[in-house]
Amino acid sequence: MDAAEVEALFTRDDGTYLCARWGRPLVPIVFGIEDATLSVVKGAFEVVCAMSGHKMAEHDPELGANVMVFFFRDWAELLELPDLGRMIDGLPEMVGRLQQSGANQYRVFRFDADGSIKAAFVFLRMDESLAQMPAEDLALAQVAQVMLTWGNGAFAARSPLGRLEDGRVVLRPEIGALIRAAYDPVMPAAARDSSHALRLAARVVLG
Repeated sequence: MDAAEVEALFTRDDGTYLCARWGRPLVPIVFGIEDATLSVVKGAFEVVCAMSGHKMAEHDPELGANVMVFFFRDWAELLELPDLGRMIDGLPEMVGRLQQSGANQYRVFRFDADGSIKAAFVFLRMDESLAQMPAEDLALAQVAQVMLTWGNGAFAARSPLGRLEDGRVVLRPEIGALIRAAYDPVMPAAARDSSHALRLAARVVLG
């Protein structure tokens, strides 16, 4: 994966570059699924955190939980959730845009003063496409996408997942290596200069 490919993964629709990682341990909470699936989602968080060298915790001292994952059938359901409007600025407008575009997933990030990720909201509208995915695959893909601030179209053409010869689904090796590189302690918690992609690419190659 060369620097241009890395840069494209973290470039937003307006052409700006942003790669931020978590600065605090992840404390996920999941809404709208059964207990059996809950363990699958939390297991995916554990696997990706172990791979990246990042940590999880039972409680965030400021927020309680800092990764909120919502499973639902219709975007309008979000408007009925108590207090969500206080956590997500412009929630009605956001829901309207997502309904109009037919989106089945969306992520919202909040940041600490140093630019690192402070909190994330993951919204998954379980349409036919998502519902057909095995729970393990869906969870792994979503956790990978919440570990860093990927660009809007980073995985539009190709999933972050790949399949081994034995049929198991895993993160694509280059995506896993890129996440590990971004969590290298010598790398900044957040970067807005695209030269950061050169440093990431060098570490992906070395890895």
